[in-house]
Amino acid sequence: MQIFPRSLNYLPLVAAVGVAVLGGGVTFGIWYYFSPKNTQVGYAPEQPVPYSHKLHAGELGIDCRYCHANIERSQEAMVPPTQACIGCHAVVKKDSPKLAAVRASWTSGTPVEWVRVHRLADYVYFDHSVHLAAGVGCVSCHGRIDQMDVVRQDKPLSMGFCLDCHRDPKPNLRPKDQITNMTWTPSAEEAAQFAEATLKGPEHCTGCHR
Repeated sequence: MQIFPRSLNYLPLVAAVGVAVLGGGVTFGIWYYFSPKNTQVGYAPEQPVPYSHKLHAGELGIDCRYCHANIERSQEAMVPPTQACIGCHAVVKKDSPKLAAVRASWTSGTPVEWVRVHRLADYVYFDHSVHLAAGVGCVSCHGRIDQMDVVRQDKPLSMGFCLDCHRDPKPNLRPKDQITNMTWTPSAEEAAQFAEATLKGPEHCTGCHR
């Protein structure tokens, strides 16, 4: 006499599918809701000073290196010091209420508390100077900063994003004197030259995890 119905034969399969679906749901929930905002495309925090890159880098044509002065020599892209702002705004719009935090910083010697937008995980090693020396332009990782009133994260900056470029950097290469030019497009000769480039970034773990 059969005690249990035949339908119970499907119990292990149902349990396995349920665990897989539940595990996938929990993983997605943690990834989506608990990931730091600064690892997400579109992250655009409010800053203590309403600085417009569209105005400064776009309309006025100020080179990235005027504010991020050490970017070609350092691993980090320096947060602009108050001196860089006062260099212009001691004369231009010097009494604007929007620049109150800058004037207060200049008077007190306390840095403006800018909110960092692009932040990699602590276990990731990234050197700006190496990438710029190789001819990778700012726009490849930061997008069209010159069109942003409020800076936002435009690229995922994930391991997959980095590895795609390391495996085939050619689409992101440009002459080194054009690395900060957001509108640069290669000529036919330059496109052919970069198409033959053999440069590749490291794909082994220690290249980025040190």
